[in-house]
Amino acid sequence: MADPPGCCRPCATCLLCLYSCQWITAKKEKRKGLRTTKCDCSWFLFLFCVFLFTLVWLYFAIIILNDFHNFNEFIFKQQKLWLDWSLVLLIATAVLITYSTVLLVLALCLQLCGQPLKLHWLHKTLLIITALVVAAAFTGLGIKWAEEWKSARISLQETGPFLHIGIVGGMTLLAWPLASVIYRTRNTGLKVFLLLAYCAVMIALYLAPLGITSPCIMEENQLPPKPALVGHRGAPMLAPENTLMSLQKAVDCNVQVFETDVMVSADGVPFLMHDEKLTRTTDVQKVFPERADMNSTAFNWTDLQQLNAGNWFLERKPFPTVQSLSDGDRDEVAKQRIPSLEQALEAAKESNISIMFDLRPEKHSDYQSFVNATLDVILKSGIPLQQVLWLPDEFREQVKKRAPGIQQIYGRKRDQDEKEQLQRINLSYQNMSFEEIRQYRQDNISVNLYVVNQPWLFSVLWCAGVSSVTTNACQVLKEMQHPIWLLPSRTYLMIWIVVDCVSFLMILWAFLLLKKCSQRRQPVESETDVLLTKINSLMQD
Repeated sequence: MADPPGCCRPCATCLLCLYSCQWITAKKEKRKGLRTTKCDCSWFLFLFCVFLFTLVWLYFAIIILNDFHNFNEFIFKQQKLWLDWSLVLLIATAVLITYSTVLLVLALCLQLCGQPLKLHWLHKTLLIITALVVAAAFTGLGIKWAEEWKSARISLQETGPFLHIGIVGGMTLLAWPLASVIYRTRNTGLKVFLLLAYCAVMIALYLAPLGITSPCIMEENQLPPKPALVGHRGAPMLAPENTLMSLQKAVDCNVQVFETDVMVSADGVPFLMHDEKLTRTTDVQKVFPERADMNSTAFNWTDLQQLNAGNWFLERKPFPTVQSLSDGDRDEVAKQRIPSLEQALEAAKESNISIMFDLRPEKHSDYQSFVNATLDVILKSGIPLQQVLWLPDEFREQVKKRAPGIQQIYGRKRDQDEKEQLQRINLSYQNMSFEEIRQYRQDNISVNLYVVNQPWLFSVLWCAGVSSVTTNACQVLKEMQHPIWLLPSRTYLMIWIVVDCVSFLMILWAFLLLKKCSQRRQPVESETDVLLTKINSLMQD
């Protein structure tokens, strides 16, 4: 088979070498009579599917980065090992997608050069391993972290218009090797099948924007106000979580609410702590090694004050931002202690920000006494009660009676037969649709969604009209003065039409150009066949 115009023989030989893992020159290839068989075509199809499979996983890996700190905390609780597993995820995903992409590019180039697609057994084995690894990753995601499927659905409303353009572009480029296959093969049935399948896919892609919706497709004057920021345990990317330093860093980020978790010590002192055990965020294993696995509420306040609540932050580096801390901040981090609720309320009062908290552990036998102790501290602190957001559901009516000025915030959606109109709700961003957000906004119900760390997620929730978001990355989100993108519907319609028209013209050009090249090769191949036939006849005579 003659090389197509523009495909030099050394290049074709190198491509064949990389794909087939053996050095086969063009002449040797012709002598061996190598041709692309049905089995080779099947392996190419498998390669293409693995590439798409891995590409989809790459998208998911980027999306779940918003919630990956929760995964790191989960692994620590199970294995007592802290590691930023997001780096492992991204590196492994990058290796898999790079490998499958390189192989696919090689295969497409070989097809354009008219060379056989003889995939080496080593590549076949690695492709199967790649497919199994990605399948295992998706399975694990579905079993242990099913809520991330909702995150993917939300992300599609932020990235949908751009994914559509990218997919149309990729399928348009695929027209070149597809046209090459169609003009080279003599199997009419295969030609018709490939052409019809490709046309069906392209028509579906051209019409896909009819089903694409996004809250960010709106006019500029329809954009809701920027959501307020709620510091998740303060500013945990800049200081150890649930410390006074973290609260101050959150204030510096212009947050309106400091979100925290409260526990009550054995001697009745409410203090800030998220985990039921102290091992992750203190040096309890060093100070009280024999009591390290005890519940946080089993320690009295005197014991808790002996623990350091900052060194772990410097040692484990829970976020990449720890690397950029100044020397002064590092010194301050090393001095942090577990703060009492009284200290946190005093700091919130001085900074004029609200404080929202959950009271843990909810199933403790002394939970009612925890509620009473917490209420006592709030009422004695002198903080304006409207700056306190009460999240715990247990004994809520008792709280309303003792301190009616405290703002009640609910961790659930409103009921149809709700006796009292909810004013504030606090939910995971995965548990509210954009339609519900808009409806609650119209009904003057403040909606706070957690935990929102990535700009793309903050952007789409901004467009949807959410009131506030709880975030670990207040220093990032405070800098956003506008959603990442905002398109009027007419502008998006124009982009859609232009992309589809350009794609159609490029596909048409690819097929016409390769048809012309194919017609040029046919007379040469015919003359060669006649000459070979005559030589064969003379040799037989």
